[in-house]
Amino acid sequence: MMWYFLMSDSFTFGAFLISYGTIRFSQNYWPNPSVVFNTFPGAGHANLPLAFVSLMTFILIMSSVTMVLAVHEGHHGNKQGVVKWLGWTIVGGLCFLSCQAWEWHHLITGAHPVLVDGKIEEWGQSMRHNPWGTRVEGLMHDGHHVTTPGPVAFGGYFFGITGFHGFHVFSGVVINIIMLIMAQTGVFERRGHYLMIEKAGLYWHFVDLVWVFVFLCFYLI
Repeated sequence: MMWYFLMSDSFTFGAFLISYGTIRFSQNYWPNPSVVFNTFPGAGHANLPLAFVSLMTFILIMSSVTMVLAVHEGHHGNKQGVVKWLGWTIVGGLCFLSCQAWEWHHLITGAHPVLVDGKIEEWGQSMRHNPWGTRVEGLMHDGHHVTTPGPVAFGGYFFGITGFHGFHVFSGVVINIIMLIMAQTGVFERRGHYLMIEKAGLYWHFVDLVWVFVFLCFYLI
């Protein structure tokens, strides 16, 4: 049953990403990821393209490694090992969600000068506004380059797809917490197997794999 669910979910993500790609390559201009995603918590205005999202990706990949170790310990009936590595997997998932929350907050609350109908307005990234248009040559505002409005579709697809993936990560964290409680209370020991841990692991690896494609589409291309 888990494989059927993962297959149907992969079709959903695939449809979203294909739709995004269709719109992305039909536009004459699209925001440069190295400009949009160039900040890092605590680094001020330092220009660090893709550094933060690379950290997010590393955290999620490492959580997949700890999930593999939890499944491995389950195969050997090691309750303490399962509890330990599941705990680290949950920590990794929560760290990823915290990073995503910071990224969203930074994009939404950012103030970027945009030339609109001959006037300079300060925009953050939202579903309706995109401040990442082309630069207006020779025009600066408070030390920042002024841009024209960018394609609105960028915000809708970015928040929609990364939010949908974030919901899957959150669901995975909840599932892993349930598995952790069941392991700690000896449910799997009484059953004589840790098959549910393996099923939870399949879901978690799927979530990690989907992120690779999201990372490729939004942050690299």
